[in-house]
Amino acid sequence: MLRQRNERTTATESVRRDDRSRAEAFAGLPRRTAAVGMCVAAVLLAGCSMPTPHVPLRENAQGGRDFYLSPQGDDSDNGRTPQTAWRTLRRADALRFKPGDRLRLRGGAQFRGTLSIGQGDAGNARKPVVIESYGKGRAVIRASGTRAIEVHNTSGIAIRDLIIVGDSAAYRLRDGIAFVSDLPGNRKLPYVRVSGVEVKGFRNGIRLHGGAEASGFRDVVISDSALHTNQDAGLVADGPAFDADAPAYAHENMTVSKVTTYENIGDPRASDRNTGSGIVLGSVRSGLVERSVAHDNGEFSSPGAMEGPEGIWTYDSTRMTFEKNVSYGNHTGSQVDGGGFGLDNNVSHSVMQYNLAYGNDGAGFLAYSAVANAAHTGNTIRYNISHNDSRKLQDYGGIVAFGARVTDLAIYHNTVLTTANGPVRAPALRLQQSLGSVTVRNNVFETDGPPVVASQNAFAASAVLLQGNDYHSGQEWSLEWGDRWYTDLAAWRQDTGQETLGPRATGTDVDPCLAQVPLPAAGPNLYGTGPTRGALASRCTRTLTGAAVNLRTLGVNPGPVDYFGAPLSGSPGVGAVQVGPAA
Repeated sequence: MLRQRNERTTATESVRRDDRSRAEAFAGLPRRTAAVGMCVAAVLLAGCSMPTPHVPLRENAQGGRDFYLSPQGDDSDNGRTPQTAWRTLRRADALRFKPGDRLRLRGGAQFRGTLSIGQGDAGNARKPVVIESYGKGRAVIRASGTRAIEVHNTSGIAIRDLIIVGDSAAYRLRDGIAFVSDLPGNRKLPYVRVSGVEVKGFRNGIRLHGGAEASGFRDVVISDSALHTNQDAGLVADGPAFDADAPAYAHENMTVSKVTTYENIGDPRASDRNTGSGIVLGSVRSGLVERSVAHDNGEFSSPGAMEGPEGIWTYDSTRMTFEKNVSYGNHTGSQVDGGGFGLDNNVSHSVMQYNLAYGNDGAGFLAYSAVANAAHTGNTIRYNISHNDSRKLQDYGGIVAFGARVTDLAIYHNTVLTTANGPVRAPALRLQQSLGSVTVRNNVFETDGPPVVASQNAFAASAVLLQGNDYHSGQEWSLEWGDRWYTDLAAWRQDTGQETLGPRATGTDVDPCLAQVPLPAAGPNLYGTGPTRGALASRCTRTLTGAAVNLRTLGVNPGPVDYFGAPLSGSPGVGAVQVGPAA
């Protein structure tokens, strides 16, 4: 290596000596002769004007290169300025991206084809590779039977301010934007950003896919986007098959914020899988879905499917948080699922809080496991509102907990209003099958005739414990507990030991005086409109005083605020909205 370096140094010094000799030779000539010599040296054939000096292209603010695409561009140009833009995605796809590079598509223009960013293309958190629009409006990428943008075994990528559209072939088979890792080992590729995009006409709008050994992505943020009119789902994350004895997750630290998913209607031919969800996150460790909306998904999912879609749900994941989201008007083509929110198979240490569900075919909020392992545990459902869910499926309810094994589930401070929908008379709360260490406290359960609670099993208090809830029916009061039906809260309490705390009787069946306000068909605005505190807070605070239990004395932190963000002091009363202190 020393010899090679010396050879290179010698060659460089030789070139410098030659340059100095040429400069000295020109300097020794008369001025006119030197100018003629320079012209000859430059091979200038016409006249003797000096050549235009080369102006190097500047780096962008990230320290990378900018490349431009425009319908008026030319693929034989250098692509480095709007005036020398390339014309096609095919030309851009041949580029090897470096950290800080930006590919900028002319706003308002349409480009056909696909863009692939592979393992040799890389950015990083400080200098990501950026794919974006420039100028007025957003550029449109139209994919024909392919993915529009694929990122494979690399990261440090930001995709923003684009419209992504698929054709009929892409709708059946392809993802609009796909991040794929099939690297060996449990490697997590860092930094993925997607914002300001609209993706429609694909099998899945956006998908993160992990490898068989749990390789995947971390530090992922998907925000301010609309994912609609896709077949299977708006947004999907998935990974390897779950092993309860050795849990491994493909993706870590994932945030979904202000994403709207709608009219992802499902595949009527797909009886082997669930289709038609809004947001479905699998194989994620530490994820957040916030201020997002899922509506009118799943309408044409398969009638023969053994599992169905949900608005926003997670499976095979841990430490997930769903908060301040709205999920409404979601459907199922079969007799399962079709709900608002779900904690599904193998979900642990996760929370659903401050969410609104209404008008869904299935449950407003679901905790479910189809597998009899210990992985579905440590979850919380609190400060949510369910309004007239289970519009189609009577075997569900406003809040539902059941499955092969669900343990250590806390359900508290929720407000559930359920009314009959013709022959469908779903309860406010449904419990069934293998539940253990489940607590249901300080909720409002109100119906207009259907049972306030329907429990398939007559659970012992050690398996399922209900305390401090309000059970109200606008018509004949009823509660199903195993093979018995009760028409009186006191009788159920006496027979089962439920709704007691030591010698004290807890809970009530009084009218919480919740206004039956119609919610807007277009969905409530997460930034202020929609249901109001006056409509959802109890107007009968005095009659509810003493019904709730003090969670803090039971070792449960009730949280900092109620559904509307009002600070909680002391021990809050029943329901998702602060109604007064507990006794």
